[in-house]
Order: sequence, then C-alpha cells, then structure tokens
Amino acid sequence: MSSSDRGKDIAEESGAHHRHQQPATPSRYESQKRRDWNTFGHYLKNQRPPVALSQCNCNHVLDFLRYLDQFGKTKVHVQGCMFYGQPDPPAPCTCPLRQAWGSLDALIGRLRAAYEENGGSPETNPFASGAIRVYLREVRDSQAKARGIPYKKKKKKPISSQGKGSDEASSAMHFS
Repeated sequence: MSSSDRGKDIAEESGAHHRHQQPATPSRYESQKRRDWNTFGHYLKNQRPPVALSQCNCNHVLDFLRYLDQFGKTKVHVQGCMFYGQPDPPAPCTCPLRQAWGSLDALIGRLRAAYEENGGSPETNPFASGAIRVYLREVRDSQAKARGIPYKKKKKKPISSQGKGSDEASSAMHFS
C-alpha cells in the first residue's frame, strides 16, 4: 500500500467517524450561532410591542444591527474628523465606536443559518434579504473610507493549492 493510499484510507475513516458521532461539546461556531440566535430572540421580545419571530422582517434585522453598534469597539471616523481617511491616526478623537463590518457580516451568516435550522423557510429568511446585503456593503465601504484603506475582496485560493494531504486542509473540507 503506497503512502498516498494509506493517507486516503485514514481520511476516509476519519470522515466516517465524524459523520456517525456528534461531538460532546458544540463547536465554537455552533455555540456562537446559538448565542446570536438567542440574543436576537431577546431583542425581538424586548421591542414595544414585542415582535414574534414569524412577524420578523429585514427592517427588524436592520434595527438590530444598528442597536448593536452601541457595543462596538471599532473607531469609525466621521467625514469632518481630521483623522478621516487616515489608517493610523496619531491621536485620539471623539468619533463613535461601531461594530466592525466583518463582525456584522459573520453575525448575519450565523443568524441566516440559525433561522433555517430553527424551522424558517429560505424564501422568507429576513437575514438573506437584499436590504441586508446593501446595508453590509454600505458599512464595509464607509468603514474602509473612514480608515483610508479601500476594501479589496480577497481572492479564494483554488482547492488544489491548499496544501494537499495536510491534516488541516482535509479536516477543513467537511461541509454538511
């Protein structure tokens, strides 16, 4: 048996093992997704009047994202700020702290998945709305301009160049 055949057998056994056994503790992603889902549910319940999940739409999601800004840790310079457009400002300023675009983007991804896992239909998923994509694009662009660093989309590497045969590459490819 060649070393590549042995590696293939090990990978297949490993894959089969993962399919039949649930991990004892949820992954970091699953835990975060559950936490995010619960937070969004509490947000809806605390609205006046409370909003049922079945009545939730993209406007509620946009309001939730704006609400989260108050807990942000990313300094976003306003256009009148002398540091607007500077990647490394030399002194502090009074510009607001906001949620970083990447954090919001990841949050929406987790909530979009959680919505469907909790019985929601993909066709009615408020987290998949075009309005949410537009909002995220505007946040991304405005934060990039405020920092003076234009956003450049990262190119995805082809699968074949991601270190064939390494444990990391094979373990990261489980999509189910």
